[in-house]
Amino acid sequence: MPWIAAGASIAGGLLGGRSARSAANTQAAAQIEAARIAAEEARFRPVGVTTRFGSSQFQTGPDGRVSGAGYTLDPAFRAYQDRFMGLAGGGLTQAELAQKQFAPLGLAGQGLFDLGNKYLATSPEAAAAKYMADQQNLLAPTRERQLAGLRNNLFQTGRGGLSVGATGLRPGGGLGLGASNPEMEAYYNALAQQDAALAAQSMEAGQRQTAFGAGLFGTGGNLMTQGYQGQTAALGPYEAYLAQMRQIEALGQDPLNIGINIGAKGQSTAGAQALYGGGMGAAQTMGGANAYNPFATALIQGSQNKQLTSGISNLFSGRGGMDVPYIPTFDEYGNPNF
Repeated sequence: MPWIAAGASIAGGLLGGRSARSAANTQAAAQIEAARIAAEEARFRPVGVTTRFGSSQFQTGPDGRVSGAGYTLDPAFRAYQDRFMGLAGGGLTQAELAQKQFAPLGLAGQGLFDLGNKYLATSPEAAAAKYMADQQNLLAPTRERQLAGLRNNLFQTGRGGLSVGATGLRPGGGLGLGASNPEMEAYYNALAQQDAALAAQSMEAGQRQTAFGAGLFGTGGNLMTQGYQGQTAALGPYEAYLAQMRQIEALGQDPLNIGINIGAKGQSTAGAQALYGGGMGAAQTMGGANAYNPFATALIQGSQNKQLTSGISNLFSGRGGMDVPYIPTFDEYGNPNF
């Protein structure tokens, strides 16, 4: 009868579905447990370490996770650090006073700037003219005494009116020598040569004045730079003491770093991943076995056997003469109750 095959197929499907659901639940639970174990193995577990310079401490919460970390510096090195702290305070005070100490260099540099401006305010030509005038003013008394002596000598010898040696215009267009006696001519020629030398010197003097004014700016800038460098160098002692404190602090932190490194190596990430992968593989392997239900397989295969269903149909037809299907019941594990 068709209804027997259909009933067997439905019953087999129900048994197979129950077994598959039970296997899926079992597999999911196994995977969750494998993941939990792997996560536990991969948890960071630092170790407290003690060295000559200090010791490290780690605090964990109720869940086993690290909730705090710290280190304690060795008392002797802590005392060294405190001494350096005192020196650093003095070094900082010294740096604060440096600005006032080096202020005169800044004032001197500014003064040289002002003086340089005054020198550069005068052009080289004007400086040369002033030099020439100053030199002639210095020579004027001597020249006047020489001229007076020369005239007196000429008067005493009766040659005061003698005039010789006059010349015409020079090839360049300049005036020639005026008529005079030899003594007067020599005197004025000497004055002309002296003035020509002074004129050359005056140009050099004007150039030197301009260069001197520019040099004042360089000197002033150097003084101000020295002041700034002095203030910067005044921080040297403070920075040196601070560096020593940092070095001692780093020595005290070594136990903390060592403990962290040990904890990181103890995580065994590769082992945890292998454990996780193995647990997942085992759960998947067992999933197929747990999902297999022989009764469901037998019912489905039996529903496809025409001879078997025909025999069962005849058997059912013999009960009370009624063609009523007999469907067995099953327990909670999917096993039939005959």
